[in-house]
Amino acid sequence: MAHVVLGKKIPAFKLPATSEQQISLSGLKGKNVVLYFYPKDNTPGCTREGQNFHDNLLKFKRQNTVVLGVSRDSLKSHDNFRSRQGFKFDLISDNEETLCNIFDVIKMKHMYGKQVRGIERSTFLIDGQGKLRQEWRKVKVDGHVDEVLRAVKQLNKEDKTNQGPETKIV
Repeated sequence: MAHVVLGKKIPAFKLPATSEQQISLSGLKGKNVVLYFYPKDNTPGCTREGQNFHDNLLKFKRQNTVVLGVSRDSLKSHDNFRSRQGFKFDLISDNEETLCNIFDVIKMKHMYGKQVRGIERSTFLIDGQGKLRQEWRKVKVDGHVDEVLRAVKQLNKEDKTNQGPETKIV
C-alpha cells in the first residue's frame, strides 16, 4: 500500500465515524482537513490532545478547516469518548488500520516493558484539493494544536497569494 507524500494527493478513503457518518476525503473537498491520529480513547494524553483541538475548534472552522481524530477504537468507544469529553468534531474508527497504513502511523512501541504495535501520535494537514501539505510525527501534546493552527493560517495565506489579485467586475 502506498504511503502519503508531501505535496501529493491523499488516496481516497471512506470510513465510519461518530454521528453515524461515513467520512470520505471527497466529501470534504474545498475544506482543509486536520487528521490527527492518537493511540487510544480515554487515556490521559489522548484526552488532553482532543480537548486542545476542541478548545480551538472555532478557530479552525474560521480557517475553513475540519478537525477529525482517528484511532483504532470502535465506534462505540469513540461515541462514549466524544460524548464524555463534549467534543464537537468527529472521530473516525480505523479498526482495520486502513488510514493508519496509508499514513504509516503504526509503529512498534514499548509499554510496560513489552513491545506492542500501536499508533504513533501524528497529525496531517490536507488542503481543499486533497493534497498533503504538512505532517507532524512523534507528536508531543503540549503546544501541538497551536502549531497546527499556525500552519493552517499560513496555508490559507499562501493559497490566497497563489490565486493572484481578485478580478472586479464593474
